Amino acid sequence: MFAFSELRIPVIAAPMAGGPSTPELVAAVAEAGGTGFLAAGYKSPETLREQIERLRGDVPVFGVNLFVPGEPSDRGEAVAAYLEELRGEAERYAAKLPQPDPSDRDRFEEKLDLLEREPVPIVSFTFGAPSPAAVERLHRVGTHVVASVTTVEEARRAEHNGADTLTVQGSEAGGHRATFHVDTPDDEVSTLELLVRVRADTELPLLAAGGISDGTDIANALRAGATAVQLGTAYLRCPEAGTNGAHKDALIDPRFTETAVTRAFSGRNARGLRNRFIDEHDATAPAAYPEVNQLTKPLRAAAAAQADQDGLALWAGTGYREAGDDPAARITARLWEEAGSPVPGDFARS
Repeated sequence: MFAFSELRIPVIAAPMAGGPSTPELVAAVAEAGGTGFLAAGYKSPETLREQIERLRGDVPVFGVNLFVPGEPSDRGEAVAAYLEELRGEAERYAAKLPQPDPSDRDRFEEKLDLLEREPVPIVSFTFGAPSPAAVERLHRVGTHVVASVTTVEEARRAEHNGADTLTVQGSEAGGHRATFHVDTPDDEVSTLELLVRVRADTELPLLAAGGISDGTDIANALRAGATAVQLGTAYLRCPEAGTNGAHKDALIDPRFTETAVTRAFSGRNARGLRNRFIDEHDATAPAAYPEVNQLTKPLRAAAAAQADQDGLALWAGTGYREAGDDPAARITARLWEEAGSPVPGDFARS
């Protein structure tokens, strides 16, 4: 079974659902000596399988990330109120708001079946710990299992359920925070602080994720006990990423001066560039996922078609200004050179 300590460069392209993560991005980071994840979230099993096949054979080690479905929420009234609030946005973008479906599981079971039937080297889970049964199924076919965690308690649960490695994600992370519960507030705990807390509680290999944007960040995380680091925002502007053009441009637009953590786009806490949509809807967005995500999907699609950055979910970590537009392999090599090729902390193990 694969171990992250085997990577020539301990740098991983994070799974970024909604378009940025592509087979080309994963392959480019792997070419440089790291590896990467395909994001299965919001994809059909058929599309996921096609992307896996584009990597299989050419990229020896890569991963797939799954969203763990939660229990249907009981926030129907709050969701209905938010739907009414969004009617003005629907008029603005000439979009139709859907009727939300709280039972949607993103075809999780079908994707897990696919990954058992046609194994990949690594499978990671976000929004919850993989069940012991799921871990056992993947272990039987030789897959390394990773769980994303945001607290020591989540780390303990994931380890108890059999995860091989933990992705420790701090508050600085761009996009969705990987909290197990949709209503968990942003605790503002940094990646390094969380890494130290989790490192003191487990001997499992740890991947540091969240706000890592330059060589110094990488060196600090590895010296603090991470086996490898996971970066997302750093790759958003590279040519291999499938990031929307308006999103890429916003990352270097001086009009956007800060990031904010918001539920406005999906009902889950996520960090992005602060824009009009966040300012107008963050205070009233309910903690309801996937319902809020379903409601805003046509609005975001219409805003993207119009290149309207104020209606987009411009996901970005706190280090977004460091995101360059070089090829991903060059970015990876440069980051590792800047880091000074540090040796991971003594606690890390395969």
